[in-house]
Amino acid sequence: QVHIVESGGGVVQPGGSLRLSCTASGSSQVFASMAWYRQAPGKQRDLVASILSGGTTNYADSVQGRFTVSGDTDKGTVFLQMNSLSPDDAAVYYCLAKQWRFKWVEYWGQGTQVTVSS
Repeated sequence: QVHIVESGGGVVQPGGSLRLSCTASGSSQVFASMAWYRQAPGKQRDLVASILSGGTTNYADSVQGRFTVSGDTDKGTVFLQMNSLSPDDAAVYYCLAKQWRFKWVEYWGQGTQVTVSS
């Protein structure tokens, strides 16, 4: 049973920074990729950033240059350093870990709230 735990959310002023952490445990098989998604009230859940097992990263245009994803998919860890936060970044941030088990299997965390407010 894979268990995803996120942490690091909170309240920050515009222009501030936060660092999110995610740990995926309970599997002897490595993850092919890990990613951060976010969902604001009334909006769909969108990809923020991802990292593949080889270290390749990908970002949404809206966070490029401000957010940095890092981690080790073999160890089941992924981080998201968020700088220059704006109210548009406020959302629940979710961690996703994917494995190939003869099909793609996705594991989602419960989410961590990020609030950007003065």
